[in-house]
Amino acid sequence: MEHLSHIEPINGSACLAQPEVLFLADAFSEFISASAKLETSYAKLQLEVAHLSHELADRNSALKASLAENERVHRALQQIVASMPCGVLVVEADGAVSMINPEARRLLDLGDAPAEHLKSISADAGIDLAGFLKRHTTAEEEQEFCRASSTGKRWLSVHNRCLFRGDELAPNRRRSTQQSILILRDVTVHKQAEYERERARKANAISEVATTLAHEIRNPLASLELFAGLIAAGGEDTSEWVSHLHAGIRSLAGTVNNVLSFHGLGFPALTELDLANSIRSSVEFARPIADEAGVSLAFIAAESAVQILGNSSALQQVVLNIVCNAIRHTSKGGQVRVSVRSVRKALKKKPGLAVIEFTDTGSGIAPEHLAEIFRPGFSGTGNTSGLGLAVCSQIVKQHDGAIRVISTPGSGTTFFVEMPTL
Repeated sequence: MEHLSHIEPINGSACLAQPEVLFLADAFSEFISASAKLETSYAKLQLEVAHLSHELADRNSALKASLAENERVHRALQQIVASMPCGVLVVEADGAVSMINPEARRLLDLGDAPAEHLKSISADAGIDLAGFLKRHTTAEEEQEFCRASSTGKRWLSVHNRCLFRGDELAPNRRRSTQQSILILRDVTVHKQAEYERERARKANAISEVATTLAHEIRNPLASLELFAGLIAAGGEDTSEWVSHLHAGIRSLAGTVNNVLSFHGLGFPALTELDLANSIRSSVEFARPIADEAGVSLAFIAAESAVQILGNSSALQQVVLNIVCNAIRHTSKGGQVRVSVRSVRKALKKKPGLAVIEFTDTGSGIAPEHLAEIFRPGFSGTGNTSGLGLAVCSQIVKQHDGAIRVISTPGSGTTFFVEMPTL
């Protein structure tokens, strides 16, 4: 019987190492699983990268197309601006000119000279565009300039359009000017047309003046000639004829002044004056006309001096017109009264009013005529030019005043002329 050298079998150690093998097998299995997951994630990542690459390529393609379209639109806009019939200048906030079209160069006679800054353009063109833009940096404005060009005087209308930089969602925040666009238009033809229209208007006005004067003066001149002949022939009492002559001359003076005042373009020079003294003198100027008509003419002055800013000659025309109208519509033996007073306002800070009141005992004004009496050419009887009260209204407005009337047919009329006092 053979004896064994070992009590236990020779492969007993392998059996003892089996747990380590199992551990290694588990680790290897986990490694294989992680590798599979990593491979799957890598595949997904590759797909995502491919998708992003395609999307980036599409966006790059769209961006290139957009840039090409923007360039096309930019060139089209440049062509449009270049072919516009008006001049265009784009001015930056510092005055640098970033764009100027050919029409602007032509209107400003710049030729091929560099147009880098608005100040240099203003100096070359001879018009203060830089000053105009400086005065109107926050609002749209328009101004006309006259400049001497190679073809003569040229009128340019310059319009300013401001482009602002700021938060549109915060309107209360102060916005700053980023750019200004100056639009230039040649308005020389319009100015020439206005000049021609003004010349035609003046010529027409002169014609109207001549026609009106011829109509208004013809009859009084015949009367004056008659009175002058009677005075020259002599007689027992020529004082009455002299009075008639004075009245006729002053009536003619009033007619001529009415026509010239209505058709004139001037504005009366206003100076400080005592209203009562001025009106008293005007009433005395009209007294021969009242005496000739057999109408009593009275003047009542305010107790204290009434100072206004006015023109004595213009106010005399107002008095003469209203008083002559009153005398014309007042029967012999009637009365015309002129008074001056002042009215203080409740608030001391506001100026008071000077009131000139004209009251007569004449035939009055028909109610349907009250709204028309200040209209030029309106005459209730058709025997006058209809300019007297229109001139009165014009002169009173030039004195910052107002004129109103109340009348009762058959009882008389009262005119109120109100002007601010000093």
